Amino acid sequence: MIPVQGLYETHLTVSNLERSIDFYRSILGLELAHRIPERNVAFFWIGGRETSMLGLWSIHSSPLQLKLHIAFQTTLDQVIQSPDYLRSKGITPRDGSGVEIDEPSVFPWMPSANVYFDDPDGHSLEYIAILSGQARQDIPGMMTLSQWNSL
Repeated sequence: MIPVQGLYETHLTVSNLERSIDFYRSILGLELAHRIPERNVAFFWIGGRETSMLGLWSIHSSPLQLKLHIAFQTTLDQVIQSPDYLRSKGITPRDGSGVEIDEPSVFPWMPSANVYFDDPDGHSLEYIAILSGQARQDIPGMMTLSQWNSL
């Protein structure tokens, strides 16, 4: 068996490549790595050059409309700040069940702090930070970060 050390690259289909390039560069701050206009694709570095990559492929008028999910690892402070930041960009922050939130949600079984939001094509994106401390498999579902901190 060859041990997997991480995920290097993932891809999403998008309906408008220019709009998506603007979103991922301007809103998420990802660095545009490369474009191949004749293939309708753009690649972004995630976490710096050669760390990991996101490919965006334009589907034009294709009826394929998959809604996928990607979680972006960041710091806890950044996850805490993200609901306000996302709202300032006209984006609704949500928890893992789709409910609008003002503070990060927590999955106690990991534990992680999370804020979900959508890209222009409805793909589910997430800011995530793994929390220090003991995972709580005994607590089902989600809770707010303030509830987690009061445990």
